[in-house]
Amino acid sequence: MSQRKLTPAEVRYLQEALGADCKPGNLRLREGEYQYGLVKAITTFQLGLYFPDVRDIIKTLYGEEKTSDLQFVRKVQTILKKMEKSNIVRILPKKKPWELQRYALSSFKFQDIDKNLVVLATEEQLKQAENLLRTTTSEQKIPVTRWGTIKMKVYTIALIFAVAVSYGAIVWDVAQPIISPFVFIFAFSIAVAGSVMLGRILSER
Repeated sequence: MSQRKLTPAEVRYLQEALGADCKPGNLRLREGEYQYGLVKAITTFQLGLYFPDVRDIIKTLYGEEKTSDLQFVRKVQTILKKMEKSNIVRILPKKKPWELQRYALSSFKFQDIDKNLVVLATEEQLKQAENLLRTTTSEQKIPVTRWGTIKMKVYTIALIFAVAVSYGAIVWDVAQPIISPFVFIFAFSIAVAGSVMLGRILSER
């Protein structure tokens, strides 16, 4: 498997999963069952610092031929979406619109809906993954956590400021004897776009 260079956000996802405690899951994870196979496949990829897409997972579990079966691919995507809602799988944002979505685990330990403890990686495997991540981030010269966090905070503050100024401009324009359509539409567009982007950022945290 050939992993692309990790972004600061991807490094953060990996660190969070490697350091996470046991998490509750709202579905059954019993060995031999469908969801368990998907989770184990993602585990193998993620321990190698790789985030698989649905075709990577299908190829690993069912072979190359099944990756061309669009109905089967959609079925697996639907199951992975349910697993995301169950707090087990994390669906990562696409880097490019035409790419397939990639998947990650939020932890390597879960308590499933039947209250069974499901451990997906040994302590030794987790330590190996941590060492590999440390080496990779060192080679890529990624400031592991701080730079990504600072950058996101600055971006969020700038968005809040833009939204506040836009709403202020709308209120000011409405208070004038003659409303300027240009000012109103321009400020309203920025306010709406900024609010949507802020919502997405806050929902990812």
